[in-house]
Amino acid sequence: MRILLLCCLFMLTSICIAQQSDAKIYDIIDAISSERIKKDVTTLVNFGTRNTFSDTISKTRGIGAARRWIKSEFETISKDCKDCLDVFYQKDFVTTDMGSRIPKDAWVVNVVAIQKGTKYPNNYIIMSGDIDSRASDTMDFTTDAPGANDNATGMAGTIEAARVLSKHSFENSIIYVGLSGEEQGLFGGAGLAKYAQEKKWNIIGILNNDMIGNITGVDGVTSNRDFRIFSEPVPANETEKQRKARRFYGGEVDGISRQLARYIHKNVKKYMPEMNPMMIYRLDRFGRGGHHRPFNDLGFAGIRIMEAHENYTQQHQDVRTENGINYGDVLEHVNFEYTKKLTAVNAINLASLAWAPPAPTEVKIGGIVKPAAKFKWSKVPNAIGYKIYWRDTTSPTWDNSRFVGDVTEFVLDGIVIDNFFFGVSAVGEDGFESPVVFPNAIMR
Repeated sequence: MRILLLCCLFMLTSICIAQQSDAKIYDIIDAISSERIKKDVTTLVNFGTRNTFSDTISKTRGIGAARRWIKSEFETISKDCKDCLDVFYQKDFVTTDMGSRIPKDAWVVNVVAIQKGTKYPNNYIIMSGDIDSRASDTMDFTTDAPGANDNATGMAGTIEAARVLSKHSFENSIIYVGLSGEEQGLFGGAGLAKYAQEKKWNIIGILNNDMIGNITGVDGVTSNRDFRIFSEPVPANETEKQRKARRFYGGEVDGISRQLARYIHKNVKKYMPEMNPMMIYRLDRFGRGGHHRPFNDLGFAGIRIMEAHENYTQQHQDVRTENGINYGDVLEHVNFEYTKKLTAVNAINLASLAWAPPAPTEVKIGGIVKPAAKFKWSKVPNAIGYKIYWRDTTSPTWDNSRFVGDVTEFVLDGIVIDNFFFGVSAVGEDGFESPVVFPNAIMR
């Protein structure tokens, strides 16, 4: 009877914790405002052009005015949360010999706002949008390039996420950033990724938002529910030893960026079931790139969140009418309720990761020629327990899990290691989980 009462008490406590954490996530979703996002996108569009090489002196036109306005918005948010954000410019100088899309030497300036974590201030989860826009000719830095969807939506979503999440306190740090130089060769992302590496930041992951406002595509499909999560399969800087090990142990689709994509997919299915997250097993769109890639290049986890149905007549086009077709990335094509939804997708995942304990650094697996799978992992401070996940080798998502408590090793009896892929996550006292870690060592 005593054991039964203890079990019931544990179950009731677990339910209460889950309800409390769920309530916090739903509060974040409800706090996102499409009206504020619309206002911010409109402001960005009204700078005329935000080409990286456009005017930096004017108070009303060009990328200089745009980035000063973004910085002032972050500073206002920080003031409202009692200086909870560290706001600054991070910049790098680019010259014409660094790429074919650089018309003149210039500073590529990012606007960074850091909300420091209370327990793990050197652990960072990043949400990014792009400041810059472009006309048909990317070398043309004077023609109007409103960039309403590409990428004022991603930038406005990042500012809105900062407004909402700054009302909360987190264990891990969150970075909200506007990146420049995307259209000229991902220079802003490359600069910040290098900066993070030099500062020895532990990057949990970057959520790059590039075009989160269009719902009607050139394919004739209109949907305000579909969106894509792009992720590379394995880190670009994996070692030859790791590559060879995959031939025998698997993991071709289980790199850290892919686990970040699955984390987002799982949270959206739980908290925003009206949305359809599409995991795309590719670094980015075919032959194209985004600002998560420089982070991936250095071995950091990073994904791209964007609309599912693109309209190419509204991307990288001078504003004009030609053969009865209206070209240009103008305000009227943005669906702000959809942008609100994708901003919420980001916000709930930033919060979940920022409230979660760190992931185990080492996960060992064993069970060769045994009727059970064995696991051993490194202990995580402040974790109340761990979850073992497994899935069919052809499944894109973690479909099975078992909470195993505050232990550092466990045996899944009756689960044959040959038939599944496995992973382990750490669970915090409020129920939030770290990303799943695919086994990175073998137990003999």
